[in-house]
Amino acid sequence: MALVFAAIRVLLGLFFGLSGVVKLTDQISADVYKQMKTQFVQFADVFPLKDFGFKPDPEQYLLAVGWVELVAGVLLAFGPQILQEISNFVLCIIMIGAIYTLLVLKEPLAMCAPATVCLGLLLLLAVRGHGRKTKSKSE
Repeated sequence: MALVFAAIRVLLGLFFGLSGVVKLTDQISADVYKQMKTQFVQFADVFPLKDFGFKPDPEQYLLAVGWVELVAGVLLAFGPQILQEISNFVLCIIMIGAIYTLLVLKEPLAMCAPATVCLGLLLLLAVRGHGRKTKSKSE
């Protein structure tokens, strides 16, 4: 079972890494990069901290999310366990933000599916094995 979780972790990490690269450069897909730039204008308009007076610049927002996804994805896939756990937490926050943003923009629920699936897999990785009892040395 550990091999299955390791495979999920690596594949999910690589997915986030690639997703981050797509947000950072138009070298992978110019059309997707252009679409991302357009979407992040809308995303900045409904940014959760907007009510507190913080509205990010859409291009900076795109770059920040791209770098976070790239770095956290690589660390999730290949980093030491403590960095995998931190990356998992950070990526969960990103996915919660993505779902929130899409819901506020009243996008179809199908648009939330990728972020919801990713969040579910991240949460699965986060809780795996935490329910098992470990044997103490005295037993």
